[in-house]
Parts: sequence; structure tokens; C-alpha cells
Amino acid sequence: MDKASQDCPYPGCFFCVMKEGNPSKRRSCILKFFRDLPSQDDDGQVLPISGLWNTAMAHPNDPEFIDLGIFECMSALIWKGLKNRRWLSHDQNIYIPYYAAHIIGSYTMNMEEFAERAVEAGVIPPLVELLRGRLTWVEQRVAVRALGHLATYPSTFPAVANHGEILELAIQLAMSSLEIVYSHFYQNVDRRLSYHCDLLTRGMGGVEMESRKAEEWASQLQCWSLQLINCFAFKPEFLPTLCKPEFLVSLPGLWGGLVNENSPAGIGLLRTICQHKLGRGPVSTCAGMIEALCNIARSSDDWQYMAIECLLWLLQDPNTCHKMIDKAVPTLVDLAEIANLGDHKKLGDSIVSVLQECLQSQGPGRNSMSNQSKESIEEIVNSRQRLKWEKNMPKEDLHIKQAAALVVKLEGNSLFSSGNIAGAAGKYSEALSLCPMRSKKERVVLYSNRAQCHLLLQQPLAAISDATRALCLHNPVNRHAKSLWRRAQAYDMLGLAKESLLDAILFINECSQSNDPDLSLRQNKVPDYAERLVKKQMRAAWLFREAALKHGGVHGKGDERDVYGHESDDSEWETASESDIGDDGRDQMGHDEDDDDDDNDDPKDKYDKPLPKAYSSDMRHGYGTKLAEDVL
Repeated sequence: MDKASQDCPYPGCFFCVMKEGNPSKRRSCILKFFRDLPSQDDDGQVLPISGLWNTAMAHPNDPEFIDLGIFECMSALIWKGLKNRRWLSHDQNIYIPYYAAHIIGSYTMNMEEFAERAVEAGVIPPLVELLRGRLTWVEQRVAVRALGHLATYPSTFPAVANHGEILELAIQLAMSSLEIVYSHFYQNVDRRLSYHCDLLTRGMGGVEMESRKAEEWASQLQCWSLQLINCFAFKPEFLPTLCKPEFLVSLPGLWGGLVNENSPAGIGLLRTICQHKLGRGPVSTCAGMIEALCNIARSSDDWQYMAIECLLWLLQDPNTCHKMIDKAVPTLVDLAEIANLGDHKKLGDSIVSVLQECLQSQGPGRNSMSNQSKESIEEIVNSRQRLKWEKNMPKEDLHIKQAAALVVKLEGNSLFSSGNIAGAAGKYSEALSLCPMRSKKERVVLYSNRAQCHLLLQQPLAAISDATRALCLHNPVNRHAKSLWRRAQAYDMLGLAKESLLDAILFINECSQSNDPDLSLRQNKVPDYAERLVKKQMRAAWLFREAALKHGGVHGKGDERDVYGHESDDSEWETASESDIGDDGRDQMGHDEDDDDDDNDDPKDKYDKPLPKAYSSDMRHGYGTKLAEDVL
């Protein structure tokens, strides 16, 4: 043993053992340490456990400690904390069950062999006790993480499933985790457990950091619970337990917020459920489920494709198709021209193919759909046929059609500038019927312009439809800034905060990369109008919103902080849906056609000119005073 170890005031301590140069002696010392630690009551035990935690996080695939009994040791320590509250409350032992469960989870997240060893060591029963809430939500978080890793492997899933209550516990935790963290930690700053604060911030402290980390951990608690449930969802025998209406209806709202964007959360679990016919039936009859799937499918959510796949599977199932087809068709028609969405190739072709099958399957008493749905599908099918015809048309004829569409679009711009919004929308529709199908850039503009008209006419659903079509046609998909902004406003008018927030954030990202003078961010400053909408939607989509409302989070008059724990914004965002239609649009719009700069247009006028309230929030805050884009 080296001199540093000889100078240690605690001979034989774990850290001295780790410095042992003789491999055989090191191994025997570590083996003895893991075997003896649970039976010892000496002070300072948390130090070697925290050291093991760091090692497990840094080297989760290293088999050394696995072979020497670390799982048996951690399992015994959790049991000790659960059964001996006097020991748990002594010194800093309160940290030990948390670190022990975390260590188990880290060593089992990558290696199935390690997971098998953990199950053999008996880690599941003490983890289940933590999952029950025998200690606090902090230990529940690491317990559900560890059990989730064990459930992902074919060889260890049965051991998890044999504890029948795990699925029920995970379901309850997924639905209640945010309320638990809010009421037990976030809400009352002066009653927070000190060891929770220390674990959250690693001793850095500070109420603001604690609160921010609490949101992150609450999101993880919810998402890791859903991940554990997802392992059960692949097995048909567990679907009846999963497909209870109370739980299903909550899934689209369990999205984890912006703090855990890498987890598919509720929509990921829904996708797994919809893969099996036993799951599709309950989903198709769950109130509001199809509408929620449609909203996710027509959004800039990273998991948009999962919602699309759910809708397609439900349509392909003859037992569920007739229950939801009329609700799903408008959304899928809007998405029919999407090309590639991430790794998902030719998604639009798949959508059209499924819609055609639904149309062809129509017959007396079979999958009956409304005439409106039939017409929408026929329109998409005809547009595909139109594209084939155009491939054989002479270029001169295509140029004539394109020129004719441009003339009509300019007429629409003129009507828009004069305040005739409905007339402008009609002209953009006419231009779309003339514009060649292959002229995608021009069609993006026409759809986006018509979406703006629908906004001003208080028609948010139609605005979402046209903005979505523009975003699907754009290359890359979901990256047309103006359409993102218009759809963000339309979702705001419908009170769909999450969808509006995601579009608004992506709009800001696109502005930062745009060369368009109307869109580019001067000196990297976020436009005021976009900042206002993002702030509003972040409050409305705040992770703890429902919990705060339930637990009296509404603050009294004069409080500088609102229900969501954020400072109130005096300049409340106002949408067209909250205002009255004005009659003086012609003189007040300051509209420029085709994005051509007008030398007589003072830039600040875009912000200072009074505008009719009906002319949408983006115009009142400076963006959108130029509707049409020059695409030629």
C-alpha cells in the first residue's frame, strides 16, 4: 500500500482500497467491503456510496464491481434504510437509498448480463418498495429508472412483470408525478427537505436552481414511468390494464415539457398501444383521443410521426376505422404531400395509400364516411393524378399555368391590401387550382398567404390546415418561418398552448437563420411579438400548471408572481380571437405586396401604426405587414 494510504486516518477505508496496487488484494478487499457494509453502523458511510455512484455513472459497463457483489450490497442498503429509520436518520444515511438505487440503474442501463446479475441479487423487491413511495419522490425517481432498465431486456422482463403491482404503480406515478413533486417540494420553499435540495443541486444551492431542477426531475419521473409502462405495452396480456379510459385520455398531455424533449413520453406509449388490435379499440373510442392525435400530427413536435402512424393504424383496422375516419381525414389530407420526416421516407405516399384504401372499402354498412371526407380524399387522389399528367405536359404549357397563377395571386395581394380579406382568400384558392403541382415553392406561398387570411377571418382551423400544407411542401419540412408563425397564432386562438409554443420556438430558430429582412433577427434579438407569445404559452404549458391550480397556486391580488411561478407580464399577448373586427383596415394595414420594399415605408411604422384588432397579433407587433412573398 502506498504512503498516501498509510497516512489515511481510516485504515482500510474504501478509497484506500481503490488505490491498492495489488490486483488480488484489491479484489479481496472490495469483496469484503461490499459484504460487510450493510451490517456496519459507522458514520461516514455515504462517502464511499457517493464514490460508487460516480464510478457507476462514469463506467456503467465495467464488470469489476458486478462480480464482487455490488448489487447485493446496494439491495441490502435499501432494505436497511426502509426497515431501520433510526439508522436512516443518523448522520447522512438519508442519501444512501437514493444512491444505491441510482447505482443499480446505472449498471443495468446498457448490459443485459448485468441486469440478469442484478435480478439474481434480489434488487427488484427493494426497488418496488421505493416505487410504492415508502420514502419520497426522489427515491421513486431512481427506482422507476432502474426498474425501467430491467424491464427492457427479454431475459429480465418476466422478473419485473411477476411483481404484478409494478405496472399499476407506474401508471399511478405517471399520472400523479407532477402533482407529487409540486406539492411535496416546489410549492413551499421553506418546507423543502434539505437532502432533496442537496441532491438536486449537488450542493450548489439556491431556490431558483432548486426549482428549475425540480421541474427537470419531475419530468424525468413522469417520462421514466411511461418508459417502464411501455415495456409492458408490447405484451398483449397487459393491454387491458393499460387501456382504461382515465389513463388513455391523459397520455397526449404527458409530454414531459421542454425539459425532457428527448423522451417520446405519452405519444410514444400511445404508439406502442396502437400497434396491437387490442389497444386500437379503446383508443378509437376514448373521448378526445383522435383530436389530440391530430393536433400532434399537425405540429412541429419531434414525435409528430408517431401520431401520424397511430392515425394510419387506426384507419387500417376495420374495427376502428369507421369510428374515427371523419375526424382523422382532414388532418391526414393536410399531411398528404409531406415527403420525408426525419428517417421516415415517403410518409405522404403512405398517407395517400391508406386514405385510398379507406375510400375503396366503402360500401353499405361498411366503414361509412361522410361525403365531405370522401371529397377530401378524392381531391388528394386527383392531385396525384394531376401531377402525373403535368409530367407529360410541354414546358410552355406549364409556364403558362404558372404565369396565370401568379396573376391571380397578385390580384389576391391587391385585395388583401385593400382590406378585402375574404376576396383575397378566394383568389389564393383560385391560384392554387392553376398553379402546377410541381411548383412547390409557389404553392407554399399561396397556402401560407391563405392561412393568414383565415387568421384574420377568425377561422383558426382553416389557418392550421393551410399552414400545415405549406410546411409539408416546404423543403426542409416544418421550416417555413411565416407558416410556423401563422399556425402558432391559430393554435393560440384555440387554446392549444403546447402546439403553439413549439411552432413559435421553431419560428424564432428559423428567423435566426433567415436572410429575409422581414424575418432576420437584428443583432440576434428575438422579436417582441414572438417573445410575448412564447412567454404566454410557456406559462400556459408550464409543467406544474395543473398541479398549481389544484393546490391553490393562484396568488392573490397584487402578487408579482402568477400561478405558474413566473413574473407576470403586463403586456399580455392578444390574439384575433380576443378582439373585435375593425372596419378601417384599408388605411391602417401598411401592407406591401410581394415583399418588395417600399422606399416610402418607414420601418418603425410597422410597430407604431394602429391596426384593427382583428388583423391578428403578428401584424400588431410588426411581423406580417408584408403578406405575400416574391417567389419568382
